[in-house]
Amino acid sequence: MPPLSFDETRLPSPHLGASHDAWRKTVRQFVDREIAPHVNAWDEEGKFPRELHRRAAAVGLIGLGYPEEYGGVKDGVDVFHSIVASEELARAGSGGLIAGLMTHGIGLPPVIALGSEDLKARIAPDVLDGAKLIALAVTEPSGGSDVAAIKTRAVRNGDGYVVNGEKTLITSGMRADWLTTAVRTGGPGAGGLSFLLIDADSPGVSRASLDKMGWWMSDTASIRFDNVRVPAANLIGAENSGFAGIVANFNGERLGMAAQAIAFARVAIEDAAAWATQRETFGKPLVKHQVIRHKLAEMVRHVHASTALLDNCAWRVKNGETPVAELSLLKVQATRTMEFCAREAMQILGGAGYIRGQRVERIYREVRVMAIGGGSEEIMLDLAGRQMGL
Repeated sequence: MPPLSFDETRLPSPHLGASHDAWRKTVRQFVDREIAPHVNAWDEEGKFPRELHRRAAAVGLIGLGYPEEYGGVKDGVDVFHSIVASEELARAGSGGLIAGLMTHGIGLPPVIALGSEDLKARIAPDVLDGAKLIALAVTEPSGGSDVAAIKTRAVRNGDGYVVNGEKTLITSGMRADWLTTAVRTGGPGAGGLSFLLIDADSPGVSRASLDKMGWWMSDTASIRFDNVRVPAANLIGAENSGFAGIVANFNGERLGMAAQAIAFARVAIEDAAAWATQRETFGKPLVKHQVIRHKLAEMVRHVHASTALLDNCAWRVKNGETPVAELSLLKVQATRTMEFCAREAMQILGGAGYIRGQRVERIYREVRVMAIGGGSEEIMLDLAGRQMGL
C-alpha cells in the first residue's frame, strides 16, 4: 500500500464489521466502474447522466437504509453502512457528484418519517429505484439559515393548497420530479410551518439554474411558486408541525456531510503524499524535506481526530441518541479538516494542483459549500453552545 493512501488514513473502528467491509467493496467497484473514469468530463459538462441514478439503485446505493416495502434495503443496515457509502463516493473527488446522485437523502426522509401510507406508497418506490428524483426545498432568498422565518405560504383552498413564494440554492432543483417543500400554513415562527410534496412540473412552478463556484455537475436552482395548486393528500405530516421534521432532517444531513468532508480530506492527503513521493526538488524527493513531512503529518492528525468524533457520533445515533451539540460540532470539525487538508495539499502539489481535472483542485473549490451547506459554521457553533445550556 503506498504511503498515506486513502485506506491507510482511515482509523480502525470497532463499529465496522464484515458486512461493512463487503459493502465497501461493492460501492468501491461501482465508483471505479461507473463514476471515476467520467467524473472530470461530467464536471466540465456541468451534469452527469440521469441513468446513473438507476445504476446506483441497482447496487443498493439509493435504497440503503430505507424500508424494504418501498424498494429499500433495511435489514442488517446501520448508520455505518451509510458512512461507508459516503467515504467511497468521495474517492472520486467530487462533492457535486454526491450531492446530485444522493439528492434523495435529504428529500425523501421527511416523506418516509412523516408522510401518510398512501403518500409513501405513491412516491418512495420510484425514487428508490432511480426513476424519479426528489429534492428538498427549504432555503429562501430572505431567510437562509433562519428556517423559522420561511415566507413561502400555502393557503388551504378546497381539497388542496395554493402555494406562493420562492426558494433558492435548491440542490437538484432543476432535475427534480418532486420537491419536499417547507411552507407556512399557520402564523409566524416555527409553529406555523408544514411540509408539502409539490410536483415540480405543476403549473405555476418556474425554475432557474444557478452557476456556482463548485459542485458544477450538481444543478442548483431558484424556484418560484405562483398560485401552485397542491392536493391536500400531499401534506407531509400534520399541518403546522413541519419544523420538527426540518430539524430532524438536518441532523442526518450533517452527519452525512461530515463523513464526506473527512473522506475528501483523506483524498487530498493521498494525492499530496503520492506527489511528494514522486516529485524531486533540490536533488531529492519532495517528501524528504522536513516541512513537507510536517504538512502531511498535520493533515493526518486532523483527519484522525475528526474520524474519532465521527465514529462516536455515529455510534450514538445508531443507539438511538440525537446528540445535537456533538453533531453540530462534528460538522464544523469535519469541514475545517477538509479545508485545512485541501489547502495544504494544494501547497504540496504547487502549480500542478491548480490545473483543472485533478481531485485536489476540485475539492479545494468545494470547501466553502461544505462549510456553509447544511448549517454554516456560525450556526453550528451557536446551536452547540445553546444545547450546552450557554
